[in-house]
Amino acid sequence: MHADHSRLYRHVDFLTKLRPFRNHLNIVSLDRVCDYIRQQFTTCGLELNEQPFEVNGQTYRNVIASYNSEKKRRLIVGAHYDVCGDQPGADDNASAVAGLLESARMVASEKPSLDYRIDFVAFSLEEPPYYGTHDMGSYVHANSIKHFKEYLIGMINFEMIGYFNEGDQHYPSAQLKTAYPQKANFIAVVGKHQYHEFNHQVFELMKEKADIDVQIIDHPMVEDLAAMSDQQNYWHFDIPALMITDTSFLRNPHYHQTSDDIETLSFEHMQQVVTCTYNALVNL
Repeated sequence: MHADHSRLYRHVDFLTKLRPFRNHLNIVSLDRVCDYIRQQFTTCGLELNEQPFEVNGQTYRNVIASYNSEKKRRLIVGAHYDVCGDQPGADDNASAVAGLLESARMVASEKPSLDYRIDFVAFSLEEPPYYGTHDMGSYVHANSIKHFKEYLIGMINFEMIGYFNEGDQHYPSAQLKTAYPQKANFIAVVGKHQYHEFNHQVFELMKEKADIDVQIIDHPMVEDLAAMSDQQNYWHFDIPALMITDTSFLRNPHYHQTSDDIETLSFEHMQQVVTCTYNALVNL
């Protein structure tokens, strides 16, 4: 099954046009995002739940849609929907929310026979000033499922999946530069080496159906970078977790800038990313 290019575009278009911008200060906009995500999940026919949590007197929400909810074993698929400051956040992280919604639609549409449950989770408060704190929506969620971690397959986090070009890919070290592609046109499965088995399984399943170059990066020397999104919070509870990413600020000059808008994204590449990720989601 292939992801729908036009649906991905519509999701990003809605998110990037929201005003005021969907940051932690603008609760009305965050609530509008939640309502939109709820509508998309409900239209798919998935079982819907919300996880409200309070931070500094304000209520924020994680939105959760479940497939095969009667199964004990569980896979988590996530993406954060807030932005850093006053900017449209097309790549960071509307691209990922679009990937999350389209993945959920594909699963619900195809109805694969699985021996596990999939929870699709849209997180709030990934960005500063709450990044790295227990107020992150993903920490709230990870903490809420820690008591049945023996049934958890792992967590796959979409984090910036829309920026690709034929220019140079930047790396934090010369060693990595010689080991990985030179052009900024691949997608990366990035994780902690401790969970290499899970990381590699997802990587191999993505690569199996990929029309895009898929790379795996889980070397101990890059663990600080590998932790830079919601997957870090699952590691706190010894739950395997990884992110699927275009490498964020190592590639995208619009990261956390007002120029991070829809015109900078490649929806052809995004379609390819979501399509091959779907193969991983339904074959673990």
